Amino acid sequence: MQQVQQHLAFGGGVGQTILGPAVLVAMIIAIILMFVLPRKYVIIPFFIVLFLSPAGQELYIGGVHLFVTRILILCGWIRLAGSKISGHKVWTEITSLDKVFFAWAVFRALAFLIRYPQSGAVVYQAGFLIDAIGGFFLIRALIRDDEDIDRVIKLFAGITVVLAITMAYEEVTGVDVFGIIGHAAIIPQLRNGYVRAMGPFEHPLLAGAFAATLVPLFFWLWKGGKSKFLAVLGIVSATIAALTTQCSTPILGCGAAIFALCFWPFRKHMRTVRWGIVGVLVGLQLVMKANVWWIIQHLDIIGGSSGWHRAELVDVFLKAFPNWWLIGTSNNANWGFMTWDTLNQYVQEGEQGGLLVFALFIALICVCFSWLGKARKSVGDDRTRQWYFWVLGSALFAHVIAYFGVSYFDQTKFAWYALLAMIVAATAPLRAAKTVSQEDAPVPEVRRSWVPAPQAVAARLGLVGDSVRDNRARPHG
Repeated sequence: MQQVQQHLAFGGGVGQTILGPAVLVAMIIAIILMFVLPRKYVIIPFFIVLFLSPAGQELYIGGVHLFVTRILILCGWIRLAGSKISGHKVWTEITSLDKVFFAWAVFRALAFLIRYPQSGAVVYQAGFLIDAIGGFFLIRALIRDDEDIDRVIKLFAGITVVLAITMAYEEVTGVDVFGIIGHAAIIPQLRNGYVRAMGPFEHPLLAGAFAATLVPLFFWLWKGGKSKFLAVLGIVSATIAALTTQCSTPILGCGAAIFALCFWPFRKHMRTVRWGIVGVLVGLQLVMKANVWWIIQHLDIIGGSSGWHRAELVDVFLKAFPNWWLIGTSNNANWGFMTWDTLNQYVQEGEQGGLLVFALFIALICVCFSWLGKARKSVGDDRTRQWYFWVLGSALFAHVIAYFGVSYFDQTKFAWYALLAMIVAATAPLRAAKTVSQEDAPVPEVRRSWVPAPQAVAARLGLVGDSVRDNRARPHG
């Protein structure tokens, strides 16, 4: 409760400026580069500072928290506005996914404001909307085609190499390099006597999830022949980063990514696979003594993981449905032991915005899977393009699994936004081709005998006299 009050008083975060000199210099350099580089390279300095700056770096001015991420987002939009003024095309299309994302962000913010009708809540949700709507649509504007996607994946590989080196050092020495850079005294978390490395992120779970969900994208670099050395380096670095967190969720996310990639031979039978999974879950629900979601309790890879808490969280979330379905809830801390700690993105969506926000979040995932599935089928026997869409789907599946063990609340969410933007950009040509084919389709010829003239119908029914029939035969004018 104290944490909620602090958010309302200060709009999120602490009431003072926390900005290391190195981060300040890096941010200034990134902003300059964002304004001078060509559009296609703007995302490079943006992502480097976004993902490698210690979480929580901010300027606190008059009750407003100007986090480094938000400053970069605002500068990015100023750059795009300048491009628009100079006559360059900034946007391509507004898709159904864009509309769902926009609705998700707006309704989630509104639900919070209804629960907390205070000025501090307005500031807090304004920051959320800058991150969500501002961040996502900026990334959408910077990732437009396959060339941009390839560039971003290579950039992620380089970022992951830096994370692997620094997080391995952190696990061995207990010193977080990014804590030093950000001038923050960080006490390392321990599990089974090992340091749980977290790098620049706010929690080891988030650091591991960020790395693990990138594995399929690095596999594409190798499979597509784009850069096999960088691909191997990225996969190894992502694995190291996930393992040094000493968390089960990142390892499960990485395993989910590999599992999805290995399902490639069954790509033509995914409908059967999906219904098979539903059947298995229903069968387990019938034969198990506990509800099927208590399987989560047994997913302990590292040892000492809080699998019970995650299963309990789902259990109380479903039981408390009447309390949160309308506009979310502020009472989740009283549902059970440590239920304030929503280590589940799906539970987080329901608690923050209610059933509508929860459904919109699920709709985002469904739209992405639908687009990727249709895109893979539309390319025929082109195995390279099939793999391209399959890899993006595998990365999406890795996030879906990771969401059962963590909710994204730091810069990790921008990796999620980036994947959504990649999916939109990758499937855009196929959606455009479908639209053109529909517009060019010949209009079917309508035979006149199908739709009799109104006068003929009236005459047959005896509703008109001879004068009307005579008028039909008489020449007009």
